[in-house]
Amino acid sequence: MTVMTDRPHMLTEEFENLARIAAREIEGLRLEFIDGVMRSKAVPDSDHALIIEWLTRVCMQHRPELWLYGEQGIKVQQYRQGRAKPDGALARSGSIGGQGEWIEPDPVLMVVEVTSYDSDTDRRDRQEKPKAYAQTGIPVYLLIDRDNCLVSVYSEPDGQRYEDVHTVPFGRDIDLPDPVGITLDTEPLKDWVR
Repeated sequence: MTVMTDRPHMLTEEFENLARIAAREIEGLRLEFIDGVMRSKAVPDSDHALIIEWLTRVCMQHRPELWLYGEQGIKVQQYRQGRAKPDGALARSGSIGGQGEWIEPDPVLMVVEVTSYDSDTDRRDRQEKPKAYAQTGIPVYLLIDRDNCLVSVYSEPDGQRYEDVHTVPFGRDIDLPDPVGITLDTEPLKDWVR
């Protein structure tokens, strides 16, 4: 049997319709469409929610004109045919209005992913997402890796990948470069890992 890898499993419009129906019919199901492949995301646990709450508070303290939008669908990849639902999307407050479920990435300054304890997290959060977000031109990708107790900041997208990646263990400070311009004290993250 020959596997077709040069074309998507379905059209973007078909995915959007399926994702809309699935979200309505199956509580907690979160679908994404990256590199022409549909994937589901794990349902976040309570510690995952606390990490997003903590990051939202940090962003509000340092940049009150911005908001960390949770689970906002974004059109990703070079031709914006992909669809991702990052755990957080940082943008100017009110800048995403009127676009529906899948927004254009232009107002997004940073996307955030918090790893879940599932078998797909390595491929999804450490390989596919950085590539998709870099292709889209989103300036900063923040990965909070609970499996390895690491925080990685990807920046300087070149259209294919992020040219700059900084990683620190939980407990160390890390800078979120411009256009975000915030230094994170990652000590609290130690409380939200298994």
